[in-house]
Amino acid sequence: MKTYNIEVQKVKSQSFAHGLIKLHVDALIAPAVTPEDKAPTSALLFTEETARVLLSLLKTQLLELDGRKAKSRHGR
Repeated sequence: MKTYNIEVQKVKSQSFAHGLIKLHVDALIAPAVTPEDKAPTSALLFTEETARVLLSLLKTQLLELDGRKAKSRHGR
């Protein structure tokens, strides 16, 4: 398994389709060096500001999704 350190620099856009939330980001990606005594894993790194942007975007997207589901339930 290849592992990476991914540092998100900026969130550029988001979309939702077919059950997936897609984020377009500017990021720095570098191979991760994993010590032999640890399981291989990739790390996603971002600032507090970027984390807040991601959280806000995800909340907005999930609220839109919940709104669509609620409408489809009323039609039954």
